[in-house]
Amino acid sequence: MAARLQKLYKEEVAPALMKKFEYSSVMQIPKLDKIVINVGAGDAKDNSKVIDSIIADLALISGQQPVPTYAKKSVANFKLRQGMKIGVKVTLRGEKMYEFMDRLFNFSLPRVRDFKGINPDAFDGRGNYALGLKEQLIFPEIEYDKVDKIRGMDIAFVTTATTDAEARELLALMGAPFAK
Repeated sequence: MAARLQKLYKEEVAPALMKKFEYSSVMQIPKLDKIVINVGAGDAKDNSKVIDSIIADLALISGQQPVPTYAKKSVANFKLRQGMKIGVKVTLRGEKMYEFMDRLFNFSLPRVRDFKGINPDAFDGRGNYALGLKEQLIFPEIEYDKVDKIRGMDIAFVTTATTDAEARELLALMGAPFAK
């Protein structure tokens, strides 16, 4: 699967971007740098097994071992202390990144009820795209019976593009199902 997307990038996406944005060098053509998947768990401060459950789910989804994230500051109102585990993240690059992207766009997102496409305006101004999911059940790797709680996740597509237009075109040519 990943090889198909890499081949698509080299043969179709890169030449199309080169022509559309009139780059003077092939090194200016934007590419996908990494995909970061993040799951925040506010209830982890009360129950330490929550993080283990999220790590298991994310490992199934991404095919790579996730790492826990820790609180940077203490916040008394949230009963949060500095250094407490409050989430899990995984950074995908190379083969696993393209494989995850292919599965997300072609299998998982179409499973969302009433799916009309992803928001075309969720770019950060520097060519990166952020996508939020409400539940992990859209991934076929997750078994419904073994889920203790439905959790959402944030998926960030980090590109080498300098503008949002370049990044939008890159992701669209790579198969991102943007809403019309």
